[in-house]
This record gives sequence, C-alpha cells and structure tokens, in this order.
Amino acid sequence: MDWYYVIGGEQYGPVREHELFELAKEGRLKPTDLVWNSAMGSQWAPASSVPGLFAGVPPVVVQARPAGTGGMTPNRDLMRMARESLKGRWGLAVGAFVVYQLVGFAAGMVPYVGGIAQLIISGPMLLGLALLFLCISRRREARFGQLFDGFHNFGTALGANLLMALFVFLWMLLLIIPGIIAAYSYAMTFYIIADDPNIGPLEAIRLSKQKMRGKKGKLFCLQLRFLGWALLCVLSCGIGFLWLSPYIMTTTAQFYDDLGS
Repeated sequence: MDWYYVIGGEQYGPVREHELFELAKEGRLKPTDLVWNSAMGSQWAPASSVPGLFAGVPPVVVQARPAGTGGMTPNRDLMRMARESLKGRWGLAVGAFVVYQLVGFAAGMVPYVGGIAQLIISGPMLLGLALLFLCISRRREARFGQLFDGFHNFGTALGANLLMALFVFLWMLLLIIPGIIAAYSYAMTFYIIADDPNIGPLEAIRLSKQKMRGKKGKLFCLQLRFLGWALLCVLSCGIGFLWLSPYIMTTTAQFYDDLGS
C-alpha cells in the first residue's frame, strides 16, 4: 500500500509501507507527524496510530501542535511565549524575514510585470512564512528552506491570497471598517493551510472566519501592543523592524495555536 506523510508542513510520498517503517526506525518520521493512505478516506492521522510503526523505536520527544485554549491566553503571555520560542533562533527568523523582503522587492522590479510577479509569489511566500514561524513557535525543527516550501502548494497558496484580496476589496467597497474586519477574519488562513496542505483555499478561509469569530478584537489588541516598539523601530531608521517583524510573526503563530481546533 502506498503511503503519504507530512513533515514540517511539507507533504511527501507515495512510499511503500516498508519505507514508511524505515522512516520511523531512522527517527525521520515522528509519532506526531501525519500519515495517509487511500484506505483512510479524507482524514489524515498521526503516525503513532499506525499499528506497529513505532514498535521498538525509542520515543522521540517532540512538541506537537498545542491543544489551544480557545483564545483565552492573555496577549502578554503569548508575547512571552513567542520570545521564549525565539531564543537561539533569532538569526534564522531575522534572516528569513530579510530574504522574504528581498524576494518581494526583486519581484516588484521585474520590468513591465513587477506587480503581477509580486501578486503571484506573495501567496506561496506567505505560506512559507507561516510554515517556518509555526515551527519556531512550536519549538520544532525549523529550517530556512521552509520559507520557499509554500511553492510546493502553489495553487492553494495563490488561490487563497487572491480570494482574500478580492473579498477584502469587495467589503471595502462598502466602507473601510468592514474591509478591515474581513481582513482580520481571514488572518489565520495561511496557518490553516500550513497545518493541512490538502485543504482548499475557500475552505481555509471559511475555517479562518470560524476561528476568528469573537477573536478579531483580541488580535487587534495584540497588534496594538507592538505599536510602541514600532515607533522605536522608526527612530532606528527601520533597522529595528528586522527583529520586530519576526517577533510579531512568532506571536501571531502562538495566537493561532492558542485558538485551538
């Protein structure tokens, strides 16, 4: 039987069953990683649920996706948790943010089609950021290449980005405030896709709206807590944003996990 598996938000496969067991034996496949085969319908399951897969394999300590509190964790605690997750990873986080900015800038400089190029790559790049900063916030293995892993799910990332932009634009035709509210409703879309690469863009947006119901004000207040830092970054000629932006991204990833399923 052919199997598929997800490690660090990236899908692999198909592999034969004996190859899946080899991955577990080598420690490359963890009990919390998701696996799927055609007999499982539409539901992925933790690798630990496969009978005998980890028999005789020493347990691996990993940080699975947090259960979440339904968004009840105070914002100051989310910020503290983000700082703890970034310890020893600031170089990776800052480097990824710098490259993200440079790629967007380079795409915008393409003659005649710069705007289109930016629009095309922004979705996959945002998905890559979500993948990377979710791993950082969960204190799982994070690698620089995850910044570009969103291109492995190019169609979904592009579709989600275009649909979100369209929906926000349509709401803004009414008034600015409804457009801003819509943007907050869709704020978790790329994190949802990062956790479930098989989900469609419309479904991811729908789930984001569901998660953010009653939590949009909390996210707004969380972002306000960074306002003072942003002003200091402006006084530093923008250099401080190299550290502030990864801090905000990691905190937002903590916010997403705190919302729960």
